[in-house]
Amino acid sequence: MFDPSVQPIGLDLAQTAKIVRRAFDDALIAGGGSLPVWSVLISVKLRGAGNQRELAQSVGIQDATLTHHLNAMEANGLLVRRRDPANRRIHLVELTPSGEALFLKLRETAMAFDRQLRAGLDQDDLDKVRSVFSRLRSNVEGKPDGG
Repeated sequence: MFDPSVQPIGLDLAQTAKIVRRAFDDALIAGGGSLPVWSVLISVKLRGAGNQRELAQSVGIQDATLTHHLNAMEANGLLVRRRDPANRRIHLVELTPSGEALFLKLRETAMAFDRQLRAGLDQDDLDKVRSVFSRLRSNVEGKPDGG
């Protein structure tokens, strides 16, 4: 039964996620980037050169939204797009030296933010948080057994 005096866990989670996301984006902006830029940089860095469709899936955004970010990042000299020699209709995305440098800078920013976020939490706390997140994802995906 719904108890109006107790906030639903989904609302707690959504509000917390919004606050953390905003704070992380602010930290990345102060570091010279943004959350969308960091998401693209880390995805390209971890996956290597790849096509735009794969990159959009990896970042978790629509192709058109990714294209908007890639246009700006390319104009700022952070990446280059080139045609795939095996399929000229596909663009491959690679970081430039400036993109590599910004990746390294934002990685430090992200690591500092992560340390701030973990303050006061021990490994048992972190393991429990990850377990709860996993359970919540499973519940939302209709897999209440956790798998």
